[in-house]
Amino acid sequence: MADTKNSDSAKDFEVGTGYSYYVFGLLFMMYVFDYIDRMVIASIFPYLKIDWGLTDTQCGWLATIVTLMMTLFVFPVSLLVDRWSRKKTIGIMSILWSIAAAACAFTRNFKQLFAVRSVIGIGEAAYTAGGHAMIAAYFPEERRATMNGFFTAAVPMGSAIGIVLGGIIAESIGWRYALGLTALPGFLIALLFFWVKDYQTVEIVKSGIAKTRDAIKSKMKFGDIANEFIKTPTVIFTYLGYVGNTFVTTALLTWLPTYFHRVDNLPMDKAGMKTSVIFILAIIGAPVGGFLTDRWRRTRLNARMSFPALSSLLATLFIFIGFVFFEGKIQYIFLLLFGFTAPMFASAGSAVTQDVVQPGLRAISYSLAQFFMMALGYSLSPIFVGAISDRYDLLTAFKFLPLFTLFGAIVFFIGSFYYTRDLEKVAKVSLKASG
Repeated sequence: MADTKNSDSAKDFEVGTGYSYYVFGLLFMMYVFDYIDRMVIASIFPYLKIDWGLTDTQCGWLATIVTLMMTLFVFPVSLLVDRWSRKKTIGIMSILWSIAAAACAFTRNFKQLFAVRSVIGIGEAAYTAGGHAMIAAYFPEERRATMNGFFTAAVPMGSAIGIVLGGIIAESIGWRYALGLTALPGFLIALLFFWVKDYQTVEIVKSGIAKTRDAIKSKMKFGDIANEFIKTPTVIFTYLGYVGNTFVTTALLTWLPTYFHRVDNLPMDKAGMKTSVIFILAIIGAPVGGFLTDRWRRTRLNARMSFPALSSLLATLFIFIGFVFFEGKIQYIFLLLFGFTAPMFASAGSAVTQDVVQPGLRAISYSLAQFFMMALGYSLSPIFVGAISDRYDLLTAFKFLPLFTLFGAIVFFIGSFYYTRDLEKVAKVSLKASG
């Protein structure tokens, strides 16, 4: 097969097609275990409520603290990714979160588990930012949304495995084993990152012209970097689109197992399985969204903003109809349709974060997307649903969720009018192999 290289990269950074997919495979599997370690907690909420007497709000905080710590650390760690080393930062942070995830099994109360879960968040802070930066370097621009779609499919896969496997292990041998055993594979995969090929740090300068050399320091100051993003409305609207969509998916990933446990009287392993079927559809939906976006982009350059607007609107309709008008099997059918369409926005959205910024700012660009969606989406939604559930019930809380995906559709649509202009401002930069 022919060698692959980024269309905005020089011949200095060339790798074989097979090696590109090998590195992608490592990134994908680590992303899977990222979400296994993050979401396994959702499968053991009923056990924690029985053993430790926790409220729904406290359970929500155990999910939220991970994303809060990611929010605090995502930007400084992404600076290491862009200004130091992609592979070393990914490897070190992945090892850190895997150790912390295993340590959760040895906690004895809510405060201890809360503290150790916070370390998981620190470890996971910039993994996806580094992953998307490496994908942008290893694959050509015209395939960026498609490959990001496959990468994004790791989120529902890891979430589904975490919820199902956690429920099965908890039912069989105890919830502590569910926390400990799921953390081990990620540690082993993290070690392999130290031996993959990386590109040299890209120097960024105020003029917008970038040079590639063995430099760690950037001539841009913090204010200059901030100004680059402020003057690029496409990424701002993309970040807001992420907020609206991830608020809903995180809320449902966290609370649907408990909802099925309460409404259908299912044991948590079966409730987790029922939830996982919904989100496992994203394994198909995310790559399909990326493929359709790249195909549409051939005739409509701003498709990477227009398509997320359309898919977010479809997700809004499905979840609104399901929770407001139906229950039981018909409701579940609409949740399945939501599970297919909800992740379609992410393939294009993540590509946009790489398209309209200099290569030297790619990890920072995606880290800002993470910052917004974690601060306003991941972090708030479990608490939001838990608090309304404590006051009313889970179904009432779920009925508010379509408002957030509708918000996502609107901001993606507005951002589509800026994409072409912002893309034309980006300087083409050559990437050179490191070492």
